Amino acid sequence: MREADLYPIVKSYLERQGYLVKAEVGYCDAVAVRGKEPPVAIELKLRFSLDLVYQGIARQRAFNSVYVVAPIKPAAANNKNRRNILNLCSRLGLGLLAVDPRSGAVKALVDPSDPGSHKPRRRNAEAAKLIAEFERRVGDPNIGGTSGAKRVTAYRQDALRLARTIASGPNSLADIRDKTGINRAGTILRANHYGWFERVDRGIYRLTQIGVNSLSEAEAAGVLKDL
Repeated sequence: MREADLYPIVKSYLERQGYLVKAEVGYCDAVAVRGKEPPVAIELKLRFSLDLVYQGIARQRAFNSVYVVAPIKPAAANNKNRRNILNLCSRLGLGLLAVDPRSGAVKALVDPSDPGSHKPRRRNAEAAKLIAEFERRVGDPNIGGTSGAKRVTAYRQDALRLARTIASGPNSLADIRDKTGINRAGTILRANHYGWFERVDRGIYRLTQIGVNSLSEAEAAGVLKDL
């Protein structure tokens, strides 16, 4: 089992409870939002460890509710190690979702709570940036726990939409903005972060070969289907 294998299991569990879940949002393995409730940060690991605890604590800088996720066997229900894990999460205010590695069942062993004296100073600007990314991102194109993979951000999605619009030939910025509805189209085209765009005249842009290849790769990977 890989960390990425945990994500669809946890995503399905949370969706059944009415959450909208998206993977790899900023530095979070996943973020879940339900209506007007405070967002929930989720961190995934193949085993419960101090690294997982450290990540959960770090997410508390921006989120009131943080769940750490790890496979925990039901057979360990009464052992001392499990009790210590539950006690630690409770003391730190971290929620704990246990995944049964055999059945794939998910159980909330601890819900997030006020971490008391450990409560970190909240970074509201940091949280707002992450939620803005969550809201701008179309669909859920990533898999949580795949930190080494190329991440599809809202910025990359916008760039792909621009690339698809001018794939047939040079277009003016005004037409591109009108066709895509992307207000920051000019900023993305001028910055040319991925090397996809080339200005051929004032306010006129076309795709580079890198852009053509990247657009084809994105289409083959199914990244364009929700855009």
